[in-house]
Amino acid sequence: MASSTGTGKAIFRVVSGNFLEMFDFMVFGFYATAIAKTFFPSESAFASLMLALATFGAGFLMRPLGAIFLGAYIDRHGRRKGLIITLALMAMGTVLIACVPGYSTLGVAAPLLVLLGRLLQGFSAGVELGGVSVYLAEIATPGRKGFFVSWQSASQQAAVVFAGLLGVGLNHWLSPAEMGEWGWRIPFLIGCMIVPVIFVIRKSMQETPEFEARKHHPTLREIVRSVGQNFGLVLGGMALVIMTTVSFYLITAYTPTFGKAELNLTDLQALLVTVCIGLSNFFWLPVMGSLSDKIGRKPLLLGSTILAILTAYPALSWLVANPSFSHLLMVELWLSFLYGSYNGAMVVALTEIMPIEVRTTGFSLAYSLATATFGGFTPAACTYLIHVLDNKAAPGLWLTGAAVLGLIATVVLFRGNQHQLRTAQSAVPGNA
Repeated sequence: MASSTGTGKAIFRVVSGNFLEMFDFMVFGFYATAIAKTFFPSESAFASLMLALATFGAGFLMRPLGAIFLGAYIDRHGRRKGLIITLALMAMGTVLIACVPGYSTLGVAAPLLVLLGRLLQGFSAGVELGGVSVYLAEIATPGRKGFFVSWQSASQQAAVVFAGLLGVGLNHWLSPAEMGEWGWRIPFLIGCMIVPVIFVIRKSMQETPEFEARKHHPTLREIVRSVGQNFGLVLGGMALVIMTTVSFYLITAYTPTFGKAELNLTDLQALLVTVCIGLSNFFWLPVMGSLSDKIGRKPLLLGSTILAILTAYPALSWLVANPSFSHLLMVELWLSFLYGSYNGAMVVALTEIMPIEVRTTGFSLAYSLATATFGGFTPAACTYLIHVLDNKAAPGLWLTGAAVLGLIATVVLFRGNQHQLRTAQSAVPGNA
């Protein structure tokens, strides 16, 4: 029992920062319309919203740089030290966004400072997911690695639920005008207040035994060389991640905007759906991570991508033809099941296919490239596709394309026994 309690505390310590990172990202997506009016005023509501969503996506462009430099630091100096640094950078970006006055006060400096805040958040996030996933993989008990690593993503869902419930409360207490003028800042300020607590929690983390047992810690030059030698694997991992990032941001960050702008639902209804999706994701991720420990990663990856290809666009088409709160909830719960099934197996698989000496850097770079090129721009891409195609179901096409890439990556990365051999070799003590 003591061992289980200690393991639970170790998981909580490491995923606490992951919670904050995703909370900050969610509230930016939730209040994109208010942020657009505050920092990107324009005669065109579409142009204003696109600028805000592009700023949201710009943070993801910094992720590959964070993956390389912060990932190299973690692979050389340790998981614990690196994850404390990412938390500090993340906090700086959050404070900046929360406190910057609007365009009417600072002029063009206001959106530039918000962009800087997003870039800082993106730089730290470039290695946050990878660092947390690798840490969990390295402390996992035998045969339960999928279950352990799934809590990286599950902690994000707790942030989605918290952000959604906070949004529901604010919409109840404040008028739409108050929310648009200053109410949207409250979640960011709450994020700032959470930072000191999470910093204390994360400082109590222990270094992983696997990292401490390694006799050689590579330099930045060695890490860059190794990543270059394995760049084909990084690109394959990137294609694997695209499905997860696109589906996640589609069903969480983009839901309030889609529900309000395209389905004419109220803010409250869209936020309630988002809360339900966060709870659904929180349930499915550890369940599917545990299932992947029993049946393998490949069956879940294949099954969920095929189902997404077959159902994503038809489901969205049915929804826009019959818009309602209940129909949005039904479609998003189905997409949540697909996301949980895929991601529950994908994240742990990505830690397993990367060479151990550059595990954090390789994982983070693959994840960051996927997010920077596709996933992070999902809200902006969906808004743009709906506009140019004059088709409110266009987000289903975006998700279908991501699923096709995920299917191809699964087939390539898991062909024959390549994945199993690499995993087995990584487990050999001499290779550590």
